[in-house]
Amino acid sequence: MSKHGRIKEIILNRIKDETYNPNDRIPTEKELCETFEVSRTTVRIALNQLEKEGYLYRVQGRGTFVCEKKVTQALTQTVKKYSDQVAVQGKTAEIKVINLQVVPADDILCKHLSVSKNAPIQKIERIRQANSNITQYEVSYIPWETAPAITQRDAEDSLYRTLKEKYHQPIMRTVEKIEITFADDSIAKLLNYEVNHPCFYIETTTYGQNEKAIEYSNSYFRGDITDFVIERNYINKGDA
Repeated sequence: MSKHGRIKEIILNRIKDETYNPNDRIPTEKELCETFEVSRTTVRIALNQLEKEGYLYRVQGRGTFVCEKKVTQALTQTVKKYSDQVAVQGKTAEIKVINLQVVPADDILCKHLSVSKNAPIQKIERIRQANSNITQYEVSYIPWETAPAITQRDAEDSLYRTLKEKYHQPIMRTVEKIEITFADDSIAKLLNYEVNHPCFYIETTTYGQNEKAIEYSNSYFRGDITDFVIERNYINKGDA
């Protein structure tokens, strides 16, 4: 392992085992140079990598500090509300609706929602936050015939709960495709993020009863403050 890789690993382990807690100032570059007997260039490479990966942040004239813990999203067989996932991590969730309009279905929406061309579709753009930090930008598309006249108040809550309780459209399953992408100018602005920094991109199709597609969405998650956990349950334990 390279010298900067070793320093990065040690600092990262101290963050994970809570030797360094969120918003703690870590030792200065000079102190790290003396501790590890390496050059300042080597230390800076390690710190820059940790900063880019969302573990550290710098304050001009004050030093380098530990970031808040990343918001963990669970990819499991059970659909869990964003607010519930955030709450168990000791954070407060908030949803802000930035656009709610009716648009005609284009070819992509026709494919994913099995609707006719130009059918009315409700487009809902939302920002999700954890402890006031933007973590996700999401665009949801719901056919008007599935849930007519969704309000801003509906959209500020869980859409899945709204579909189930208000429109009697229970969620039966979702199909999600996850990719790594990079924030362009518009996505970076919405996420309060740097242009060309990594994002998780998730495309989701939601199905209700009788395998009817009732929602299609595109979501962008900041890569520096979000991670994902995949949980798998095996019926025949030991089989691979």
